[in-house]
Amino acid sequence: MKHPEAAAILAKLLADADVLVQNLAPGAAERLGLSHDSLHEICPRLIVCDISGYGADGPYRDKKAYDLLIQSESGFLSVTGSPEEPAKAGCSIADIAAGMYAFTNILAALMERSKTGRGCRIDVSMLESMVEWMCYPLYYAFDGATPPPRAGAAHATIYPYGPFQAGDRKTVMLGLQNEREWTIFCDKVLLRPELATDPRFDSNSRRVAARKALRDLIIEAFSTLTAEQVIKRLDAALIANARMNDMREVWEHPQLKARKRWVDVGTPAGPVPALLPPGVRDDYAPRMDPVPALGEHTDAILHDLGYSKDAIVKLRSERAI
Repeated sequence: MKHPEAAAILAKLLADADVLVQNLAPGAAERLGLSHDSLHEICPRLIVCDISGYGADGPYRDKKAYDLLIQSESGFLSVTGSPEEPAKAGCSIADIAAGMYAFTNILAALMERSKTGRGCRIDVSMLESMVEWMCYPLYYAFDGATPPPRAGAAHATIYPYGPFQAGDRKTVMLGLQNEREWTIFCDKVLLRPELATDPRFDSNSRRVAARKALRDLIIEAFSTLTAEQVIKRLDAALIANARMNDMREVWEHPQLKARKRWVDVGTPAGPVPALLPPGVRDDYAPRMDPVPALGEHTDAILHDLGYSKDAIVKLRSERAI
């Protein structure tokens, strides 16, 4: 990016580009002449999307931002994990959240440009993306109210709602939403209809308060059953449930197979299965092109920009590409 030839190559790329996305360190894009202000006059239709940890201004502008740090700063860690210890998400949700908000903002900007002919600047921060996702626990604690406690994989304010181990040591997730389901659960799943009117458990607030005692009773009832048997009872009772799948089981998930959601995609290391993008249309098959090797298309792109073979060889010898 700092090579003397970079500016000319970038100018040619940007002349025909719809969108420039950058997540360089704060201020780096401006120093490289890639800010919206620098580019707007020469590329008035260009949409510039800047992704950063904390945004383009404010007191946190220059702080380093990694996914785990943003999970912490946004309050996500305060409501995730066990009562004894917070836990991070198992995938990079702050990075993904920022990427999704960049994506939706870019689509909106393209629609606006189709009407106005003008590009714009989009400023997406990881912090704001994650705080937007914190809507339920955030408002639960509005104006000094008590925030929801960390409850592991269980629901913080509804019970029983979460993981329960069956007799084969596999875990079943289940969720009750109302008193009608609680009565059915006691009768058809636990085979203990008297628990429905037990004064310790006859409302959600009482079940939450007595969750340890109720958990012990549920685990006892499940101890003689396999996970599949528990799920069969839950399905028959129309109680929401799910298996707690590991990654191997997700690869083999029967629903994904039935809907033909896996396709093979070429990579430099050979073909790998990839999930088709969520959202199914009858009149459109999404492109799933091979993953290119690093630099695989560099020569073709530069040739399209007007660079000769000798010029490309020279750029390569100078380590500009």
